[in-house]
Amino acid sequence: MEHTLKIALAQIAPVWLNKTETLKKVENSITEASKVGVELIVFGEGLLPGYPFWLALTGGAEWNKTVNKELHAHYVNNAVTIEKGDLDAVCKLAKAYKMAIYLGVIECPLDRGGHSIYASLVYINQDGNIQSVHRKLQPTYDERLTWAPGDGHGLQVHPLKKFTVGGLNCWENWMPLPRAALYGLGENLHIAVWPGSDHNTKDITRFIARESRSFVVSVSSLMHKDNFPENTPHLNKILEHAPEVLANGGSCIAGPDGEWITEPVLHKEGLIIETIDFNKVYQERQNFDPVGHYSRPDVTKLMVNRERQSTVAFKS
Repeated sequence: MEHTLKIALAQIAPVWLNKTETLKKVENSITEASKVGVELIVFGEGLLPGYPFWLALTGGAEWNKTVNKELHAHYVNNAVTIEKGDLDAVCKLAKAYKMAIYLGVIECPLDRGGHSIYASLVYINQDGNIQSVHRKLQPTYDERLTWAPGDGHGLQVHPLKKFTVGGLNCWENWMPLPRAALYGLGENLHIAVWPGSDHNTKDITRFIARESRSFVVSVSSLMHKDNFPENTPHLNKILEHAPEVLANGGSCIAGPDGEWITEPVLHKEGLIIETIDFNKVYQERQNFDPVGHYSRPDVTKLMVNRERQSTVAFKS
């Protein structure tokens, strides 16, 4: 059954800004998905260890403000450093269960000095190997106060049974050129990860599916006022302005015809499981293929720089 793929959308809440406890929730979700034969599981943007909600609640743009500096330091202390093995346990589970994984993390990479953080989408294959780490190209609005901009190195796709899977973070799904880069690599299963809420997923999911004639899987997290741990720095200031619901989910799946397979799911924590059929891609590409028979590379062509960017290049 190479043409079918069983997928799980892990719509869960983080243990906010707690890397260790959120990792446990991720690992539990993977184990739960394995019991029903899931072959690909997807988690939301920055789930590990959580989205920087405080920026909109504590005057995040105020210059040199102690509360923001201390929360940022707490955030970095709970970020993921892949080079130090922070995802080793997740990779072992992927291998043990023969399950591919897309996981949204806040990454603190050593190749950029080890002090700045990025919203990164990590792909782990069914052999338990990390195949790509896509750092969000352009943080959105107040995210720029805590996340650094990424590069094109992670604009990669991966074979998964008969599918070719790729992914983008949150609002970069609205950027036509990164989408086109993935289409040009043969993507036919597009993963869009979000911090949460159907206002993000309800339109763009179907739009990308119809534009690309691909399956599109949007996965969001949940976040409720009760999900802020008691040991969070400046918790009282955060809760003073926090709504009861900060992220309501909205995870969903659209087929290559742009119609819903799974409509946005709201306020429900757990796994959303569906099996998709690759043949639907060929059926919809019959009349439109954005980088194949319905393209004009002699007229318009995209150039992509996939170098991993760094400030320093050393020569021995």
